[in-house]
Amino acid sequence: MATVYTIGEALIDFIPDRKGAELKQVESFTKAAGGAPANVACAVAKLGGHAAFIGKLGADAFGDFLVEKLAASGVDVSRVLRTSEANTALAFVSLKEDGDRDFSFYRNPSADMLLHENEIGSGWFTAGDLLHFCSVDLIEAPVKYAHRKAIELARQAGAVISFDPNVRLPLWPDPESCRRAIHEFLPLSHIVKISDEELSFITGHEDEKEAIASLFVGDVQHVIYTRGAAGATWFSRNGLEVSEPGNRVEVADTTGAGDSFIGGVLYQLQSAPQPLKELGQLSREHIGEALRFANAAAALTASRPGAIDALPTLREIDAFRSSTKR
Repeated sequence: MATVYTIGEALIDFIPDRKGAELKQVESFTKAAGGAPANVACAVAKLGGHAAFIGKLGADAFGDFLVEKLAASGVDVSRVLRTSEANTALAFVSLKEDGDRDFSFYRNPSADMLLHENEIGSGWFTAGDLLHFCSVDLIEAPVKYAHRKAIELARQAGAVISFDPNVRLPLWPDPESCRRAIHEFLPLSHIVKISDEELSFITGHEDEKEAIASLFVGDVQHVIYTRGAAGATWFSRNGLEVSEPGNRVEVADTTGAGDSFIGGVLYQLQSAPQPLKELGQLSREHIGEALRFANAAAALTASRPGAIDALPTLREIDAFRSSTKR
């Protein structure tokens, strides 16, 4: 089986004890493992896929906790480095009544930002592998150039590159810096996953069709547009367009739902009956099944608190889909 590699941040999410309160009003939190790339690796591994996480953590108790959590989920942690130069990143979360959230980050710098390009192994990737990344660690720090090196080596090996911008503006000096970094890395990707909340910010277009079309730059072959409970649409450069409705659930916490979604997509691509050699070979049926599966994974994750702990297994997704069959 091919490997899904993810690169970037793993951090500690402190989840509040109650919804509907501003961060300054929250009195207690529960510690949870998080960070979008780490979540995606765990999502794939918990489904039974082969996943590996590339990143750097502090030589501290939080770093120990994250390594153990990743490994317990089935993720290959042999490419997780440790440092005493900075601490593991922390994120304090406040939850709105609908389960949506706001973040306050503590990373100035954090250990993940100190991953260097010379720490990326030249023999890690092989043809058919998938490399997934997000935008949080595309800030002006060593980790940005580690991303460039990993993407370059993965592409040379024949791997598929997946990008979920996963915009977190509080981590950037200004919105334009974030947008500029996303556009710098967008053309290097084969698959782009983008949410309805991010589309106009990233593209600068208010019209949905124009915005989606503008994402097909460089090597981008597929754009997956997500709308939360409303479902998702998969657009291909060759004109193929496939939409699948979402699943209605009682939302506990949306943290990790988008990561579970793209993890489900990558798992479907990884476990295809035939090795994924050409993205153009994806059929309408294959794409539709990937979206239905990913929508179910995201819905289950949103119905539970936390991120990694909320990610479903393959058996849970199968049971959920059977119970909600239309």
